[in-house]
Amino acid sequence: MTSIEFGTPSTLPPTNGYSHVASVPPGSRIVWTSGQVPIAADGTAAPAGDWEAQTRQVMRNVGAALEAGGATWDDVFKLTIFVVDTSALATVRAVRDEFVNLERPPTSSLVQVAGLFRPDLLIEVEAVAAVPAA
Repeated sequence: MTSIEFGTPSTLPPTNGYSHVASVPPGSRIVWTSGQVPIAADGTAAPAGDWEAQTRQVMRNVGAALEAGGATWDDVFKLTIFVVDTSALATVRAVRDEFVNLERPPTSSLVQVAGLFRPDLLIEVEAVAAVPAA
């Protein structure tokens, strides 16, 4: 794990489970994931309409992508979450909190989109992580 510095300055509004700022130390190796959707490696999609199951599968997929890049959830400093609506934001946050370090939560963006590449998909997540250079 790198010594990423996370901050929420008093000059910005309070947050709900994310940091406003992350500073990555020099010499870190950056790992980006593609947007991950709630489809398992065998091609099975999480149940349509089930925000909790879809979010959990997405986060598992992000974790697998991070691992493939030599990173872990503790190395994540930025999440971008795309949702088709914000009605289940509390559920999305609760599942997200099972994966991220709540003591140093990553910076985050949540974007409502008109739709994803399949109409049964509710959420897509991408991550950026920093790991010590080899």
